[in-house]
Amino acid sequence: MVNIGDVARAAGVSRSTASYALSGKRTISPAVRENVERAVRELGYTPNAGARALATSRTNVLALLGQFFDDEFAPAMLQYILGITDRAREFGFDTLLVTESDGVGALTRIAASRMVDGFVLLNVAEFDERLDPLRSAHQPGALVGLPGDATGIDTFDLDFVAAGRLMVDRLHEAGHREVTLVSQPEHVVERGGAYVWRLADGARARAEEHGIRLNHVFGSSHQPRIGHDLHAVLEQYPHATGLLLNNEAAAAALPSVLAARGLSSPADISVIGRYSDEFARTFSLPFSAIDSAADLLGRRAVEQLVSRLRSDADANPTVVELIAPVIDDRGSIAAPPPRR
Repeated sequence: MVNIGDVARAAGVSRSTASYALSGKRTISPAVRENVERAVRELGYTPNAGARALATSRTNVLALLGQFFDDEFAPAMLQYILGITDRAREFGFDTLLVTESDGVGALTRIAASRMVDGFVLLNVAEFDERLDPLRSAHQPGALVGLPGDATGIDTFDLDFVAAGRLMVDRLHEAGHREVTLVSQPEHVVERGGAYVWRLADGARARAEEHGIRLNHVFGSSHQPRIGHDLHAVLEQYPHATGLLLNNEAAAAALPSVLAARGLSSPADISVIGRYSDEFARTFSLPFSAIDSAADLLGRRAVEQLVSRLRSDADANPTVVELIAPVIDDRGSIAAPPPRR
């Protein structure tokens, strides 16, 4: 079996330097760390987890606490999970996925047991009950999702207010004067899904500035209900020439809804969604969309968390990083059709 000595020889460093590079116990230059990690990959070295934990007080395991709800569109959540687990693996960390409904109890139990080195929290609510236990934990943590109070915890999210403004700006530039925004179900807001109202507030404020009429509706997150909702929206607002989607299920259902009504985008209606590029490929979606940055947010959370683990976690100030929205133009935005 490959051991740490084999890794050290392949990397051209001492055994202790190779060990420090992998454990993060001492500061090692990026070049040396890269050589060691390359040797690990090439040799297929797997450290003994029990021995490593005893020697370093580290497990090289990160806990990913996700809150999964029946009304969520599961494929969208998967993109965040993959971003986190893939980046963790690149750093040599395994990921413990925790899906207990009692997030506070799970976090408290896992933190006390020292079975992980740090936490990443998904689906962070406006007033998330998991935050105070995370602040009290010995291990550092990072959030994917902006709560009302992010004090003391590194936080990463898409700038949803800016996303709403950008959506409206783009349709205004194309000449649209009435648009409809389809958001996640209203109870998502009620349980703390602040990203829904943040995007809606940004869109509403920008629409008022431009003199655009903005119709705002809440759609289901499941089929076939969301299909019925979209049909109803198109009938209720027949003069809306633009459609904004902050609802992944609506984006996935829209092509079939438009086809059933004999409509196409952008000839009959311009569309801008909010979902990841991978999501668009999975469902073959032809609509321009703001990238939800699911993969990037997960990777940034892990990078910051590992940085804290490899340095003095309390020495550096916490960060709140909001990713600027960018529209992937897939050709679904055009000037509105002439009024019939």
